[in-house]
Amino acid sequence: MSNTKATGVAYLDPEFSTMYATEEIGYAAAAQGTVTQATDKSTGVTLNKSAGRITMNGAALASNTAVSFTLTNSLISANDAIIVNVSGGGTAGAYTTYVSSMTTGSAVITLRNMTGGSLSEAVIINFATIHGGV
Repeated sequence: MSNTKATGVAYLDPEFSTMYATEEIGYAAAAQGTVTQATDKSTGVTLNKSAGRITMNGAALASNTAVSFTLTNSLISANDAIIVNVSGGGTAGAYTTYVSSMTTGSAVITLRNMTGGSLSEAVIINFATIHGGV
């Protein structure tokens, strides 16, 4: 194809697949998006992209407390894996984030304040979906 470029090599055998990349692997700009959370940190967001940035509401999050919200996304299947990380907007090292549950069309993302004090920051969470198939 005229719009493709070899970036590595993939091997397929009956038990597993292996891919070795010689350049960056990721999503094109059209597959990424951004969304800002309204109201508070437990308010759900919708972003129908394979990867993106979620800017959370700046509401207070008490010390050693976790809050969860739902990411609604029509591209998520039950066979996928979602990677999340804190990428900015908050005190470095103060938060951890993870996907606490998921199903076709949505994932519940949890953010935890690991400090000894309340924080009121608009934390930015990046996510990327590894699309799986069965």
